[in-house]
Amino acid sequence: MIALHQVSKIYSSRQKSGPPTIALDNVSFSVDRKEFVSLVGRSGAGKTTLLKLIIAEERPTKGKIFFDSKDISKLKRFQIPYLRRKVGVVFQDYKLFPKKTTYENIAYVLEIMGKKDEEISWEVSQVLEIVGLKNRAYNFPSELSGGEKQRVAIARALVHRPDVILADEPTGNLDPYNTFEIIRLLNKIYEMGTTVILATHDRELINILKKRVITLEEGKVIRDEQRGRFIL
Repeated sequence: MIALHQVSKIYSSRQKSGPPTIALDNVSFSVDRKEFVSLVGRSGAGKTTLLKLIIAEERPTKGKIFFDSKDISKLKRFQIPYLRRKVGVVFQDYKLFPKKTTYENIAYVLEIMGKKDEEISWEVSQVLEIVGLKNRAYNFPSELSGGEKQRVAIARALVHRPDVILADEPTGNLDPYNTFEIIRLLNKIYEMGTTVILATHDRELINILKKRVITLEEGKVIRDEQRGRFIL
């Protein structure tokens, strides 16, 4: 489904005489459809850069990235929104609209896709049921806990029925109880047939999941294990 072939991402220094920053260095791996994969590594290891490349927010300096056999590094700008309709993204800081309710935050995705009101109502109701927030549909983000905000963010990422969910440190701002609630939810989404790629540096969380783990260090893949553990 997703394949990276000898991908490198190098950022030029902001200072003329400074050395470039190598965010990713000759990275190769693939992710199958309906797989749950965790990307682990210390801060700065290249996890977020990797996710940005998958949604074509960044372009690789070298190498190729394929999504459903299409080289996304060669997509023209007008083609990128069609790629992103296949992907849902969950961020550490939620990125919710503060003046929109839970329902409106989720519905917004479908509105910009041009869906009809009846379809929007049905789809939003379905994902609110999945994330357990039907009773919070008309609350604003300021009225929600951190865990509830992240569940809204997951519902928004899921509402257009993407092929893959990318979760970038989704539990970074949460306490242990809400952390495990969010991981339980991501696992539920995976069991429903959606590919999940989780970027995290939470050792305990990874060791509990017991799913495939790709370990990054200084932009390189140093380990790729089925039912892996967090080892650095």
